[in-house]
Amino acid sequence: MFKRYYITTISVLVFSMQGLFAQNINDIINAFGESYAYEKEGNYSEAIKCLKNVYMENSYELNLRLGWLDYMAGSYTESVTYYNKALSLMPYSEEARFGLILPKLALGKINEVITLYKQIIENSPNNTQANYRLGLIYYEQKEYITAFNYFQKVVQLYPFDYDSLLMLAWTQLKLGRNRDAKVLFQKVLMYSPNDASALEGLKWIN
Repeated sequence: MFKRYYITTISVLVFSMQGLFAQNINDIINAFGESYAYEKEGNYSEAIKCLKNVYMENSYELNLRLGWLDYMAGSYTESVTYYNKALSLMPYSEEARFGLILPKLALGKINEVITLYKQIIENSPNNTQANYRLGLIYYEQKEYITAFNYFQKVVQLYPFDYDSLLMLAWTQLKLGRNRDAKVLFQKVLMYSPNDASALEGLKWIN
């Protein structure tokens, strides 16, 4: 299975590069360079224009970059379109999924965001970013048992990570597990003495 996936991925990359070299590769490289310069100035419309001048539908890199720039420009629907094109070219891409999550969130499509995070975790179970962010979503939805599972996964991998310890502590508190919550809040204070959120949590317990 891995060998077949590896061969398929390489084939897509080679095909993509053949498409790039069919044009003047220097023009494409220069267009990327110009887009970075315009982005740094906050001029997203010009950054997009640079890439559209050399756009090829079968280029993963161009679609990924345009997805990001359209998101930054506030053109969320267009951003989704380009990120989806990138995913169609590289179906296992986690960077394209993380990118696609941004405009989906901006459009309020939370269920689709959850699906994307779960797809990332299915492919990479120990992806801490996806686990943590999915935990946040479920915490906000007051689904604390589900949130606990995702936060716990991150803390198992990074036992002294501030953000994950803090959220796991609050989740334990919401579940009425005060003893566990207290220990976690104290660990947060080891990382960040006088941390306001951890101290507030301890007040709730005491």
